[in-house]
Amino acid sequence: MSDLIRKDPRLAWIRRNRLHPRHAELSGQPLRGPSGLLRKNPRPQWQLGPSGLRRLDRMNLAGGGEVSQLAKKRSEQPKLPLHKVVEPQGYIAVWLPLSGGRLTAHGKDVLGLAQQLAAAQAQSTAVLGVLCGELKEGIAEAGVDRLLQLHGVEGYQPEAWTQLCRQVEREFKPLHWLFPDAGESAELGRRLAVELGERPATGVWKWEGEQVIARTGAGHQDVTRPLCRLLLLLEECALPCTDHRYEAKPVDFEPEALLKARVRDGGRVAVDPADIPLAEAEFILSAGNGVHDWEQFHRAATLLGAAEGASRVAVDDGFMPRNRQVGATGTWVSARVYIAVGISGAVQHLQGIGKVEKVVAINQDTDCDMVKRASLSAIGDSSEILAALMALVEARPAQEVSDAA
Repeated sequence: MSDLIRKDPRLAWIRRNRLHPRHAELSGQPLRGPSGLLRKNPRPQWQLGPSGLRRLDRMNLAGGGEVSQLAKKRSEQPKLPLHKVVEPQGYIAVWLPLSGGRLTAHGKDVLGLAQQLAAAQAQSTAVLGVLCGELKEGIAEAGVDRLLQLHGVEGYQPEAWTQLCRQVEREFKPLHWLFPDAGESAELGRRLAVELGERPATGVWKWEGEQVIARTGAGHQDVTRPLCRLLLLLEECALPCTDHRYEAKPVDFEPEALLKARVRDGGRVAVDPADIPLAEAEFILSAGNGVHDWEQFHRAATLLGAAEGASRVAVDDGFMPRNRQVGATGTWVSARVYIAVGISGAVQHLQGIGKVEKVVAINQDTDCDMVKRASLSAIGDSSEILAALMALVEARPAQEVSDAA
């Protein structure tokens, strides 16, 4: 007999027929094709949410069994395999930009390309991350095999950074230098190129073998260049590393005396979050149809130091101005943290927060799309959750709150 898995047409018909008595029993079973591979039902299913409203299940999770399995899967944190480079014979050096003590999304993209370059080398090659300042979160999953971290060079000190990179060049002789092509990192990459006498490739967004593709002409034209030692990379130049954990093993390196800063850093300047455009805000508290106490919402945003955002429903109802609307029909945001209060998650809104690093959902509906998009969800009444959040913030010292932000 054939080893092919045969499809039962009657069972398939029952799965499609929501009125059949056995539909709920069979809809939770995974569908398999003739080759035995799991297949996804392309036809979305309808579900009833806790409020009694009919919702479109875009993830085809009809049936309580699979929903509970998804919740269980989300609660579990799978341990990724550890990627080790025991005795590296070469290095790919990456300058790591920090924002509030955390690695930026742009830096994670650059590390993704660095790991691709390291894997393509014939010799054992490690990705060497170079950073100045204090880390507030681990970078073990970002793609760093070896870490060179230097304290005491915080603020804007381009001369000292360039001197440090030159010392790293002499000590480790990296095969390539990678810099995010934005802000201070872009300036440092160009300074180092002048010091080393190398011609850098700027605006690079793709690597293909022995050549790279760079964007020029105000972002409207692409040019192809040979692969060189210094690469200044744009955002989304590669996918971030998600398949492994990395050692991020500190290296033994004692830098020589660095130049003192010629520009005095005056520290952070207090800015009213309401004056920050949504597209530039790093922390956003956004309100939707589920918010009923608007005075409490505004107090929470002020206490948290967050910029205020809103869904289209809240704007159309007159609770928030039009320039605070988030989504494809409003403003596309790229915040580090986005707290969605009472927002179900329409398609246009989810498109507008596509580049947000971490989404926190406060909602009563466990089946809404915003909860599925969120990294952390709080299920319950928005007023009670905001009140508890405000109480926690008020109980903490002001210095801790500013550091956490």
